Amino acid sequence: MPFPNPWRERLAGCRIDAEAIGASRADVYRVQGGRGCDVFIKREPADDPFGELHDEVARLQWLQTQGMEAAQVLDTHDDANGRWLLMRAVPGRDLASSPDLAPLQVVHLMADALQALHRLPTDRCPFDHRLPHRLAAARARMEAGVVDAEDFDDARAGQTVEQVFAALLASVPTRADLVVTHGDACLPNLMAAQGRFTGFIDCGRLGVADRHQDLALAARSIASNLGGQWVAPFFARYGTLPDTALLAFYCLLDEFF
Repeated sequence: MPFPNPWRERLAGCRIDAEAIGASRADVYRVQGGRGCDVFIKREPADDPFGELHDEVARLQWLQTQGMEAAQVLDTHDDANGRWLLMRAVPGRDLASSPDLAPLQVVHLMADALQALHRLPTDRCPFDHRLPHRLAAARARMEAGVVDAEDFDDARAGQTVEQVFAALLASVPTRADLVVTHGDACLPNLMAAQGRFTGFIDCGRLGVADRHQDLALAARSIASNLGGQWVAPFFARYGTLPDTALLAFYCLLDEFF
């Protein structure tokens, strides 16, 4: 990989490993050793019209101003080989791969972290992810042919992208409980070390939206990684009775991203 010239000295002598976790369209590399602390590099093609790397940079920098734990941006670079982000590694391991944590600890850490994020004042957040914007983005992705029907949840297996989009439009909620959401609140996107939450990662979809945007993906991730019996303890710790229709809607919306 032709890493940016300004970073070559920093990367000299380091171990660089490609990461294969998650469904991001970006390439991710972990850099260990050498000069300075461990870092991550993300790259996406310069011509990707649906790239989220610039969005992620803006959101990570904003989270820092709000006193929230998240990956720290060290540098950015754009060239013919892509858009690049250099960021400090968040300590620990993600909540989907932390063998030292019991399931109850995992769901409590996730609930507490999302509570803290959701308490941020929405009027301070410059990123608008309310439904008119997200539905427009979903439609654009459908029309560009970048939505993968083969990756739909089991409940929608065999359906076309157009059929799922029609179902999405038919179930749009009429109310919203707006908070600052992560946007992709699954277990691999929250980090922990020594039993405490250490930060959010993959924040390119952070913005003001209904809280069920996060609760839906969190519940789905918990059920998939830990088992369905841990969903109720998550909601109990978070302190809400979820709206099952809203959970279903935001899982449906996520099929397009």
